Amino acid sequence: MTTLNRRFLLAERPEGRAVKESDFKLETAPMPTPEEGQVLLRARYLSLDPYMRGRMSAARSYALPVELGAVMTGEVVGEIVQSRAAGLAPGDLVLAHAGWQEYAALPAKSVERVERAQLGDLPISYLLGVLGMPGATAYFALDTIGKPQPRETVLVSAAAGAVGQVAGQIAKLKGCRVIGVAGAADKLAYVTQQLGFDAGIDYKGKDATELAAAIAAQAPSGIDVFFDNVAGVTHDAAMMNLALHARIIICGVISTYDRAGQPDIGLRWNRQLLVKRALMQGFLVGDHRARWGEFRAQMAAWLQRGQIRYREDIVDGIEAAPRAFIGLLSGTNRGKMLVRVAS
Repeated sequence: MTTLNRRFLLAERPEGRAVKESDFKLETAPMPTPEEGQVLLRARYLSLDPYMRGRMSAARSYALPVELGAVMTGEVVGEIVQSRAAGLAPGDLVLAHAGWQEYAALPAKSVERVERAQLGDLPISYLLGVLGMPGATAYFALDTIGKPQPRETVLVSAAAGAVGQVAGQIAKLKGCRVIGVAGAADKLAYVTQQLGFDAGIDYKGKDATELAAAIAAQAPSGIDVFFDNVAGVTHDAAMMNLALHARIIICGVISTYDRAGQPDIGLRWNRQLLVKRALMQGFLVGDHRARWGEFRAQMAAWLQRGQIRYREDIVDGIEAAPRAFIGLLSGTNRGKMLVRVAS
């Protein structure tokens, strides 16, 4: 077995600009040695997610920023190769926030052991996607805030992404009409032709008024639930089309990440919220860890029955992480973005 560990450190904060590959530094270091109560984890897949952009910034948020010179944050699924902790053994499949690296020594309490039998014939990479944080985000945000009802209209931004593709399919299972917003024709074809969305709208090249008109054409009675993953122009267009008693889920603000250090100002939509008696609420998936078992059991059942489908975008090798992450932020990915660290 190798005695070296490759890992990416945060080298520079991209304040007020887009992320560059030079913001990360690839370092080769000795493989860590687990102490008493720790395990040595070998990563199999690394999850790349939009929230990581926020953690690169020093701006105040719901989580502390990654320190300069520290390993870039990220969740992995992998295997234990050495254990000095009771209840965990070499070969165990685990989830952990081990970061952008091939190996990590972590306290046993910070890893989640997963029984392989629970997956059936589903790939372990799903534990970072449809059976992990993105899937749970879609599941709990709709359950606790969106509360979609039969025959209601649900609008999902970033519809082909890791969260959006699941949110739209759950809404369809609830008997809703679902409209997806995305930035490429093939993404819209995917959600409408393969995932069963009722309509798709391309936001590229449209200002808020033009996009609002496109939404109105597909939802003449208004939007009952808006699952917002991006903020910006799409948010404004959706707010112009609210139905009475609409519910707006603020799940992500990916279009604003490069301005994270600037004041959060802009259209407030107070009058629209008042007139429509609408609810707009922020969502963080970590608030719902107590119900994770319920979510994973239900989602696995939907997947096994073919009621939920899921697409992944996988690149190989830890060295591919920065470029893949930049592509994720600009929308070049086609599904859940993952790095296959080891086969």
